[in-house]
Amino acid sequence: MKKREQWGTRTGFILAAIGSAIGLGNIWRFPYVAYENGGGAFFIPYLFAMLTAGIPFMILEFGTGHKMRGSAPQIFARLSSKWEWLGWWQILVSFIISIYYVAIVGWSISYFFLAFNLGWGQDTGDFFFKSYLQLSDSPLEFGGIRWPIFASIAGAWGICWFVLFKGVKKGIEAASKFFMPLLFIMILIITIRAVTLEGSLEGLNWMFKPDFGALLNFKVWMAAYGQIFFSLSIGFAIMLTYSSYLPKESDITNNAFITAFVNCGFSILCGVLVFSVLGNMALNQGVGVDKVVSSGVGLAFVTIPRAINSLPGPVLFGTLFFLALIFAGLSSMVSICEVSVASLMEKFDINRKKAVTIYCLVGLASGVIFATHSGLLVLDIVDRFINNFGVLATGLVEIIFLTWVCRLEVIQDHINKISDFRVGAWWVFCIKIITPAVLGYMSIANLVGDIKTPYGGYPMKSLLFFGWFLVIIILVLSFIFQADSLKKARK
Repeated sequence: MKKREQWGTRTGFILAAIGSAIGLGNIWRFPYVAYENGGGAFFIPYLFAMLTAGIPFMILEFGTGHKMRGSAPQIFARLSSKWEWLGWWQILVSFIISIYYVAIVGWSISYFFLAFNLGWGQDTGDFFFKSYLQLSDSPLEFGGIRWPIFASIAGAWGICWFVLFKGVKKGIEAASKFFMPLLFIMILIITIRAVTLEGSLEGLNWMFKPDFGALLNFKVWMAAYGQIFFSLSIGFAIMLTYSSYLPKESDITNNAFITAFVNCGFSILCGVLVFSVLGNMALNQGVGVDKVVSSGVGLAFVTIPRAINSLPGPVLFGTLFFLALIFAGLSSMVSICEVSVASLMEKFDINRKKAVTIYCLVGLASGVIFATHSGLLVLDIVDRFINNFGVLATGLVEIIFLTWVCRLEVIQDHINKISDFRVGAWWVFCIKIITPAVLGYMSIANLVGDIKTPYGGYPMKSLLFFGWFLVIIILVLSFIFQADSLKKARK
């Protein structure tokens, strides 16, 4: 049996876990979600969701990965040979995420270089959609490859290949020790500058002014839980894989608490940054913050560049912001890719260097579609379906399997033996009752919603091809991989 790779230090593991949790969503999704769901009052359900679902689920994954020590398919197969398919489902979900997530990292790389001369011009929306993406009218109108975008995507894959090629300790851990401190320093520098801008306090008031009436709205609580699940990298094999590289004596509970709270703190810091800039932008335009606020790619590549244009020292602000986006994106991308690399190594009994090279080449080839003229539209559909029927669904099935089908007390005893802080009845209640109930409700609500109303107004053909069919194919392939493993085991 091959000796499993390990993290060199506890700090390295925590930074890698934080790097996985902290991604582009912390910067462009969290501030808007908080603003839309009660402002300062949103932090009450957000903290509650983190304590009752996020951290308990992370402790469960850390404990399971550490005890079973394998890739996701191997972990589930060791728990029950009939459940290996769940691991492959998570692996395939991670693979799909990696091939479109890298496109956004590629855009960030392009914009980093554009920031040196503010190459996006004054009409940032027109530049992004018409000049840079040259966006088509339909997801099925590919219109050929945008080679500048493909080059940026290839560059992102190259960096990812280099990090993964070096291994867990010399690659992922070393990169995390480089990326994460610099990311925090850059965001802190930009935030300090942003809060000194004229109008910044008005922007912060829009985000943090509490609307306690929102606490009576069930959707606000669901938004809090949704933000926690999507931002902590739980439920789709990342934390299972990362924790499998921990040394035998590792404090599981403290590691989970540190990872979750740092992720939360970083999200709030990003909120301060974003709304300070939006406040200044609104002041310059003579409108309310609600007229300039946005989220997602629109915030990162249209709204923020427009705001940067009017700031003092725009080149410095712009280069730091997009370099921060690159670091945040790469740290998450590396973790997503490592999930599949670990599985390839075990499934086909190949070394890391070969597995990483094969994976990155396949990923680059598979992701070419996101470098076409319809890339953003395809990305939007795939992201919607993979998150709703991939990440949420696999998380729901995983937690039901680990808490209701398996003997949870075995994992609980393992966690308590090696952790300073013991988990007891509160933890069991959270992961057996609260978390499955919330994930179940969100999954069903999303399914019903997408069946009733076609997402985004896209043509049904596009939703079938890039959405529903993709989800079905992933599930079918998961059972095929399990059948292959069972066939080999009988020989």
